[in-house]
Amino acid sequence: MSRRGWIVVLAGTGLNLALGILYAWSVFSKQLVESVERGGFGWTKTAATLPYTVAIACFALMMVPAGRLQDRLGPRVVASAGGVLTGLGLIVASFASSGSTWPALLGFGLLGGTGFGLGYSATTPAAVKWFPPAKKGLITGIVVGGFGLAPVYIAPLSKHLIAAYGVAGAFRILGIAFLVTATGFAQLVANPPTPLTPAKAAAKAGAGPDRTWQEMVRTPTFWSLWVQYACAATAGLMIIGHMAKIVAVQSQNSIQVGFVFVALLAIFNASGRIVAGIISDYIGRVVTIGLVCVLQAVAMMFFASFSTIATFIVGSAVVGFSYGACLSLFPATAADNWGTKNLGLNYGILFTAWGVGGVLGPTLAGKIADRTGSYASAYGMAAVLLLVAVVLAMLSYVSISVSIPEKEVRIRIGRRAAKREETPAVFPPQARAIAGADARSI
Repeated sequence: MSRRGWIVVLAGTGLNLALGILYAWSVFSKQLVESVERGGFGWTKTAATLPYTVAIACFALMMVPAGRLQDRLGPRVVASAGGVLTGLGLIVASFASSGSTWPALLGFGLLGGTGFGLGYSATTPAAVKWFPPAKKGLITGIVVGGFGLAPVYIAPLSKHLIAAYGVAGAFRILGIAFLVTATGFAQLVANPPTPLTPAKAAAKAGAGPDRTWQEMVRTPTFWSLWVQYACAATAGLMIIGHMAKIVAVQSQNSIQVGFVFVALLAIFNASGRIVAGIISDYIGRVVTIGLVCVLQAVAMMFFASFSTIATFIVGSAVVGFSYGACLSLFPATAADNWGTKNLGLNYGILFTAWGVGGVLGPTLAGKIADRTGSYASAYGMAAVLLLVAVVLAMLSYVSISVSIPEKEVRIRIGRRAAKREETPAVFPPQARAIAGADARSI
């Protein structure tokens, strides 16, 4: 069982390594805005961002039906469909030109985005079901780490293919390659066999109770996490979607290797998913979310002053690590709070927050850059959103309960407060003097 589980983990990671071409879009975007004479299509920054934005929207929206499908049909079928659509989408995008943006919108945006959602939705729920709850952070981090790590090889590969074969040729070659590899990895993604053995049942007992999506959306925890996720995604994707162009603009074109920073950002994106997942298994998801959001908010406050290779290395590292951390922390938190039985659909609904942030972040950053010639205002906006996420994360450690018969209001601060929020308690007089080890009464 352990060996089979790790095969599923590695297959899911491999599939995400193909789907992660989403994060390498800035390499294509940078070339698309170049003039036709320089091998580009002469698109505006906003037009070059639109296929990426559509892909993110389709990615997020597809996570909900894809989550339901993989819960019912199994992950292999859904993952296979994701691999096929991703490959075909890139091939369709190869027909875009200086006077025609619709192939990129249809191919990369609609087909590719749908493929990303189908494939991504099937990997994490399948993988975590093979392991005990204590390893949710680690397993989630490894699987989604593949998605974040993808630009490490896709960015330089895309740069080489664009130089050798043009934008259209690069899309076509990558499409054929991913059509084969992604679909192949999908065949190894599967749920553990049923029924559960006694050992597995005992392990599962340590997890949170399985909840339906209807029960989940009725809880304050869900809506708090949704807003936190949207804020973090908006801030992270503002940078990821424009990284290559940001380097060119802020260095006044003195640095011509923006794709290197895209790859560097991806390395820390992937490492953030794994490291934060492991850390959160020990100190808790909420505290870890708060810490990474604070870290990225500080980076955003200084990002406008970055103009050298050294500063861009630091900026790419912090933004990549912090954003990547959120992509492993939120699915693990969903599994903690609402169980793994319906994790595909439950996390799909929570993931719509990422879609909202993904649409707003790159679009706002592109429009701000088009109008002002600078990304400075976008950085300030990102910092504010991240601080909002920090405040909401910390508030989840506060629980307020009211006992009308006893005319008593009780506030609990600590880890137990977050757990008790789902079923608020009424405290009898004899309990007033009792304080938990990790909470205090006010």
